[in-house]
Amino acid sequence: MDYTIKLNSGYEMPLVGMGSWLGKDEEMEKIMSDAFDAGYRHIDTAFLYGNQKGIGKGILKVITDGKILRDDIFVTTKIWNTSHTYARAKEAIYENLRQLGLDYIDLMLIHWPMAFKEGDDIFPLDSNGKVIEGEGHFFEAWKALEDSIEEGHVRSIGVSNFNHKQIERLLEKAKIRPAVNQVEMHPYYQQKKLRDYCKEKGIIVTAFSPLGSPGDTNFRNKQMPNILTDPVLAEIAKKHGKSPAQVALRWAVQNGVIVIPKSANPGKFENMSSLY
Repeated sequence: MDYTIKLNSGYEMPLVGMGSWLGKDEEMEKIMSDAFDAGYRHIDTAFLYGNQKGIGKGILKVITDGKILRDDIFVTTKIWNTSHTYARAKEAIYENLRQLGLDYIDLMLIHWPMAFKEGDDIFPLDSNGKVIEGEGHFFEAWKALEDSIEEGHVRSIGVSNFNHKQIERLLEKAKIRPAVNQVEMHPYYQQKKLRDYCKEKGIIVTAFSPLGSPGDTNFRNKQMPNILTDPVLAEIAKKHGKSPAQVALRWAVQNGVIVIPKSANPGKFENMSSLY
């Protein structure tokens, strides 16, 4: 099995990446070094995560130390919901580049299809505590991403958390087709209809939370099933001398889905080759 998949932009994207959601900025430089040593070449981040400066420092260090070339590293980031007008989206793209300290981004995504009110607040709220909707539309943000490709700041562009109807609307006006749609996907939430639709349109699916986020106390409760202790996955793992996590990730990549498991613990980094 190949370690990369070719996007409709012509660029190769590693099938396994490291997610960085909830990773602290001051920790990311060291985490990056450990991740690259473990075999990762694909890093997923976002403006929302607030850790791009640390990630950028980690990338710069491995390049400066001569361990890895920039062209061998694939960086995915995202513009936030407060940046859906054309002007704000362009600013957000430049800000991501600045925070990461990079000349170009391999893949830039629109984080969510909905727009929030522009401003410095990540979640702008009204007096009732409800998020204030923005005037921008993802069409405008998409045009900014398209222009950034032509300007050489971004190599591939895509979306995140879009359903098939939202993608259909985007395709009606898009000059450049999305290369990727990043969504939650794992054995308990397989998203088959959406995956089939994206495949039909030549869009690669990336799975965030490919292990179901078993350690996430914000969005999970103890009653929810745990992929890592699933008896079927445990049986398959035992048969092949792997862990349940490796089996779940292998299931995804065998279906042509890119996975971005997340861990801040270097001891849990899986060497990419161990999935195959």
